[in-house]
Amino acid sequence: MASSTSSTNKVTLKLLIDTMNEKVLFAEASKAVIDFLFNLLRLPVGTVVKLLNKNGMVGSIGNLYNSVETLSDNYMEQEQTKEVLLNPRAPIYSTEIAGLLPANNTDANNLGGRGNLFYRCRGGCSYNVTCDSSTRCSCCSSAMNVQVNYVGKKVVEDNVSIKNGFVKDVVTFMVMDDLVVQPMSTISSITLLNKFNIKEVGTLQEKVVEMGMDEGIKLLKASLQSKAVLTSVFIKKDV
Repeated sequence: MASSTSSTNKVTLKLLIDTMNEKVLFAEASKAVIDFLFNLLRLPVGTVVKLLNKNGMVGSIGNLYNSVETLSDNYMEQEQTKEVLLNPRAPIYSTEIAGLLPANNTDANNLGGRGNLFYRCRGGCSYNVTCDSSTRCSCCSSAMNVQVNYVGKKVVEDNVSIKNGFVKDVVTFMVMDDLVVQPMSTISSITLLNKFNIKEVGTLQEKVVEMGMDEGIKLLKASLQSKAVLTSVFIKKDV
C-alpha cells in the first residue's frame, strides 16, 4: 500500500507501468496523495503562476504576472497593493501534505497560523480595518499594520486549515495517468487492464516513487499541460 512519510515532507506512490509503451497505467495512492491532488483545486491562479513562473512556465498568463510585478506602485489605486495579485492567499495545507508545495510567506505573516487577524493604521482613520497587514490606508496612505482585537464569533473562511484533509483514511485510492481518482479494488484493477488491452502481465512493472516539493511543482505544471501527468513526471520526466 502506498504510504506517506510526513517526517520528510514526502509521500510515496506505487506505480503500475506498461514497460512496452513506457506509460503509467495507474498509481496506488494513500490519503495524503489524494489530499494533495484535491488541494490543487483550491490554489488561486496568482499562486499557480508564481509557483510555475520560476520553473519554466509557458503561456501568456506568466507575462501578465510579470507585468504586475514590474508595474510602478504609482499606477495602482491608493488603497490597493500589488501584493494581493502577486501573492494571493493560498489555502493552508494540512500537516500531512505540508511541504509538497512552497509555503506562501504572505499567508504566514498575515495569518500568523491563527487566522482572523485584523489591522488598522496608527491613526485609526474612519475605523478602517483590514486582514492584510500590507494594505495602505485609503485615508492617510500609511501602512495598516496595527493589530486590533476581534470580538465575536470567528467567521469560517475558505482558506482555513484543512486539518484532516479531504478524504477518509479507510481505503487505498487509484490515480490514473490523467489524474482521474477513484477508490481502488481488485475488480477495478482487472477492468483497467482489459481497458488498456494488456495481454502479457510480464510487461507490467511496479515501481515505488517519492513525491516531494520538486515533484509537487512538476505535477502541478503537468496537470495544466498534459493528459499523461504521472508518466511525464515520474517516467519520461519531460516537465
